[in-house]
Amino acid sequence: MSVQVVAAKMAEVELKDINSKSLPAAMPVAQKQEEKSAIKSQTAAPSPSPAVSAAAKVAAAPEDPTLPTPSPNLMKMPAASVLKRTEPQHNGGEAFISPDGTVTEAPKTVKKQIQFADQKQEFNKRTTKIGRRSLSRSISQSSTDSYSSAASYTDSSDDETSPRDKQQKNSKGNGDFCIKNIKQADFGRREIEIAEQEMPALMALRKRAQGEKPLAGAKIVGCTHITAQTAVLMETLAALGAQCRWAACNIYSTQNEVAAALAEGGFAVFAWKGESEDDFWWCIDRCVNVEGWQPNMILDDGGDLTHWIYKKYPNMFKKIKGIVEESVTGVHRLYQLSKAGKLCVPAMNVNDSVTKQKFDNLYCCRESILDGLKRTTDVMFGGKQVVVCGYGEVGKGCSAALKAMGSIVYVTEIDPICALQACMDGFRLVKLNEVIRQVDIVITCTGNKNVVVREYLDRMKNGCIVCNMGHSNTEIDVASLRTPELTWERVRSQVDHVIWPDGKRIVLLAEGRLLNLSCSTVPTFVLSITATTQALALIELYNAPEGRYKQDVYLLPKKMDEYVASLHLPTFDAHLTELTDEQAKYLGLNKNGPFKPNYYRY
Repeated sequence: MSVQVVAAKMAEVELKDINSKSLPAAMPVAQKQEEKSAIKSQTAAPSPSPAVSAAAKVAAAPEDPTLPTPSPNLMKMPAASVLKRTEPQHNGGEAFISPDGTVTEAPKTVKKQIQFADQKQEFNKRTTKIGRRSLSRSISQSSTDSYSSAASYTDSSDDETSPRDKQQKNSKGNGDFCIKNIKQADFGRREIEIAEQEMPALMALRKRAQGEKPLAGAKIVGCTHITAQTAVLMETLAALGAQCRWAACNIYSTQNEVAAALAEGGFAVFAWKGESEDDFWWCIDRCVNVEGWQPNMILDDGGDLTHWIYKKYPNMFKKIKGIVEESVTGVHRLYQLSKAGKLCVPAMNVNDSVTKQKFDNLYCCRESILDGLKRTTDVMFGGKQVVVCGYGEVGKGCSAALKAMGSIVYVTEIDPICALQACMDGFRLVKLNEVIRQVDIVITCTGNKNVVVREYLDRMKNGCIVCNMGHSNTEIDVASLRTPELTWERVRSQVDHVIWPDGKRIVLLAEGRLLNLSCSTVPTFVLSITATTQALALIELYNAPEGRYKQDVYLLPKKMDEYVASLHLPTFDAHLTELTDEQAKYLGLNKNGPFKPNYYRY
């Protein structure tokens, strides 16, 4: 079939379409630009899930090999409002068809081009709120302060006022919280409901808590990342009988809409995205220093909350039953206190539990490192030279992800065992000063301080991306960059150019703070594993008889690690093999576990 015949048939279809719209017969095929107003869906905000009673002493519950898949009774999410915009197709001039079927194209005219330019100007001048939100979101999605559905609904004028200067109350008249905007609660509630679907173990704990609540009477003060996943944990703790007050452990990781949903649900939350250092400590103090309420349990991530209580309110430890810590940095601080004889309550090291190390640190970072780098820099990984500082579980995850994307990955390490693992995994082990001039991306994940100092920053190539995947912001010497001869240029949220006098610039992400939770998100399912581990550790310490745990740091019992894993297996329709009596006797094991000794390395 010839090109002319095909073109003629296509033109006939277009003419039929035009005739069906009752256009004049003599009118040429003209281009029009239509704008349809958005349909706003008016839906009532779902109410928070009611507290469900818990089974007595969940921590000591027997293993259930036939555990059914949890099916939380979630509310249906309202349909999102739809915004459509039809753009004209620019095919040159106007099409005409001669009687013999030949298609010809009229020459382009200046008038047509001028008309389109006017239309474009008119489009850009539209000032409807929905238009501004949609356009801003489509152009600079990665530059928004919160990477969630509610981000585009934040009023810019609201961002200029510090939450500490506002007087906000929820729908019940309660004002014991300090967040960005309580009006975002509906959007936060929807995000929490989505997270619940990917956190089967916590939902199973809620469902099983039907008798005596194992955390009844517990007053938990927490300092963690405030995200939708943390909200599921907090609401689970409340369902198990606990009272909670919460602050953020990172000034950039708070999801404002989730904090609003928690405040609307009655939780005392003090956090917002973009806190100052002064705001950070003020929020922690507001959680702790409250009249008529004193905590008896601590859930910490990084050790800042524990440090603040030791520094400001040491007498509180007389009534505190235990500390649960989940980060490398926080655990290191606890061991220092224990060694110095200053740890006056039992502490549970959740970070070194198998489920936390392997799933949160390894599998989570393997996915979130790529997400964080893409959202902030739009970098292509193929062929890039990357140095990963530290080859622990986080470093292993980051290195594996970047290698799979085609990057050339170098590794630095102080531990010969981890170093040998890096070599066996196909990575070149180097010292940082050997490759600092040539690499395109520098990633720190050691938990140490001054890993990347000013000397290395001065020697980096133009355009080098520098970021941190460790919990603390001490790994990159950001303070050394705040000098008069260097210029800071904000590119977008959490992305800065630091420019040297000769014009060289590096790209610094999240000002050296935790990349994945500051600049992107992390997989909810992995956080379900960590959150379940935290909940069981709190239950264990709170219900432990006096004398079981001394003033020291303990690992989560192996039986609990296995229990956390078993709660997540139904999601994959996985079926565990059971030992026969003869096999269990041969191995010297209990048929229900634990299946590995404490010294076993997975």
